[in-house]
Amino acid sequence: MPIRAYHRAMSRIGNFADDDVSGWAVRSPHLGAAMAAFSSAVYSDKNRLPLRTREIARAVIALDNECVLCQNTRDADGPAAGVDEDLYDHAAQWRTWPGYSEQERIAAEFAHRFGTEHAKLRDDEDFWERAHQHFSDELLTDLTISCAMWIGMGRMLSTLDIGQSCMITLPSRA
Repeated sequence: MPIRAYHRAMSRIGNFADDDVSGWAVRSPHLGAAMAAFSSAVYSDKNRLPLRTREIARAVIALDNECVLCQNTRDADGPAAGVDEDLYDHAAQWRTWPGYSEQERIAAEFAHRFGTEHAKLRDDEDFWERAHQHFSDELLTDLTISCAMWIGMGRMLSTLDIGQSCMITLPSRA
């Protein structure tokens, strides 16, 4: 998933600098603060997903959401956890690229289907059987909550054209 570039004059809400990904949220201070806390929880060490698994799921949603900011986001701990640019560059080929583990592939499938066909995913017994072979209930819970945040935030940022020319490195979890 190569670094994407996109530029438009301004966001759809407010008159914020193109690289201001959070300034608009102060227009709703309580909801904006809650959204920031949700995001922080997903990216903290409280999220039990292995980093590669988390990042492939996030990258697939970033592509599905067409959120350039999300596509350009990287984790500071990524290289130490084996998250390299190959993981992102092949996110669109999550079904076939041999560089993903089975757990990563299932996380990518879940992320894609959670965002595009959630009712079919709910009823797909074969998927759930495969998922339970590679994920505990706790990890599936973390994956689901994380995907909910990425889908909502990514669609919001993309729709409002906020930060779509930015590149973010998430702080280290250490």
